[in-house]
Amino acid sequence: MSDFHVYDTTMRDGAQQEGLNLSVQDKMHIARHLDDLGVGYIEGGWPGSNPKDTEFFALAAKELDLKHATLAAFGATRRAGVQASEDPLIQALRDSGASVVTLVAKSHDRHVTEALRTTLEENLAMVRDTVTYLREEGQRVFVDLEHFFDGYRANRDYALEVVRAAGDAGAEVVILCDTNGGMLPHWVTEIVTDVATATGVRLGIHAHNDTGCAVANSMAAVQAGVTHVQGCVNGYGERTGNADLITCVANLELKLGMTVLPEGALADASRISHAIAEITNYPPSARQPYTGVSAFAHKAGLHASAIRVDPNLYQHIDPALVGNDMRLLVSEMAGRATIELKGKELGFDLADDPVRLARVTDRVKAMEQAGYTFEAADASFELLLAEEIDGARPSYFDVESWRVLAESARGDDAVAEATVKLVAGGVRLAVIGEGNGPVNALDHALRQAIEQVYPDVARFHLIDFRVRILDQGHGTDAVTRVLIETSDGKDSWVTVGVGANIIEASWEALVDALTYGLRRHGVASRTNG
Repeated sequence: MSDFHVYDTTMRDGAQQEGLNLSVQDKMHIARHLDDLGVGYIEGGWPGSNPKDTEFFALAAKELDLKHATLAAFGATRRAGVQASEDPLIQALRDSGASVVTLVAKSHDRHVTEALRTTLEENLAMVRDTVTYLREEGQRVFVDLEHFFDGYRANRDYALEVVRAAGDAGAEVVILCDTNGGMLPHWVTEIVTDVATATGVRLGIHAHNDTGCAVANSMAAVQAGVTHVQGCVNGYGERTGNADLITCVANLELKLGMTVLPEGALADASRISHAIAEITNYPPSARQPYTGVSAFAHKAGLHASAIRVDPNLYQHIDPALVGNDMRLLVSEMAGRATIELKGKELGFDLADDPVRLARVTDRVKAMEQAGYTFEAADASFELLLAEEIDGARPSYFDVESWRVLAESARGDDAVAEATVKLVAGGVRLAVIGEGNGPVNALDHALRQAIEQVYPDVARFHLIDFRVRILDQGHGTDAVTRVLIETSDGKDSWVTVGVGANIIEASWEALVDALTYGLRRHGVASRTNG
């Protein structure tokens, strides 16, 4: 692995994503997750450029105990006309405590003359002097050549001069950056091959995703000879993001047969992807390669029929290799094979009962036609299966009636009040709940009533609420679908409700949520003793 660098820049370049802000403690947590993944280098930020990054490096020196990774500090070459030893930002890099410094340097001639406002020769001197100084101070140096590919196209000779200057001064690796993200894989192959042949310098790749090719460009660069790949977990980064580092390493290990992480570390990739997403508060795409929740999800009945024979017929890898799972989606497209496999996943064996299997399949298709969706509502689907198997839907209470009112007095914010009357455990209960909206009030009233008989309900909390108006052309009388996600603090589940209005649909989903939660906690219902 020392022959190949996996370099993460989530905490620096990834943090430039719109809406993504990381505290010092966020960075500490992310660094530990990245170390668990086994990356070789973690770019922690730019010490000296802002107080937060300076504080991070000071704290990391005291508290961050990395098992696999090396912490790298990011910075720029010295300013024009200033000695490296006298530039305060270079001193901050020297004093950061990081054993590796990654310097960003200009390699596009127009950026040198128009952005830096200096000469091409002075820019070469800035690269040589800064690398030499930091090497003499005992630090390892990598050099990021900003806008390299565009600079190469504009002035090949000068771009190559910058590569040689960095390498001759002692940079261990020179990273070719597609800063504007405009490259395509075959262009990357041609340019990297030429640079490697012309300079003999160890090269790396840093790709942005503006053409949707960041990962593909990174793979093309590796095949052309680079031995250092940079990226961000979940593809974070400004504009359209950086190369997704987990996708890159999964491709390298599983497709190209390279060993770039510690043995077995890739199997933790999905957990780490989602753990970092929780810290950033910026969820990854469900369709993210390898680690997305939909990466190995199958919906069509034809697929499910084949998967029943051999899961590998419709999957490019075993999901367990990246810590993910195969999922079967129950929908109007589902055939009997899908229902059978999904039922088995949930603990119901329908293989030996074709009549019941056909009945469940037909029922699902009819309910989907009416507006229900079971793709993301496994809890409601499990209740449906339990009803078909046991002959009655699991039940813990009988609802007599419910009512909800909303009012606004003297221009104040509207408040809602719900009344729920039900019988649970042989006791008749009538409860009033208040909330900041009708659904919130119903939720409070229903829980307050049921938890008097079933204390487990006190642990259940609504954590997500999604509404979709079906048949939108119908306007305000259109059918409404509601998906509710509930958690008990350890696990979560999703239920679905459909109705003529949002309150009716929400009530159905709320009742299913509590019913499923009690069933999950092992509470006996009246239908199963």
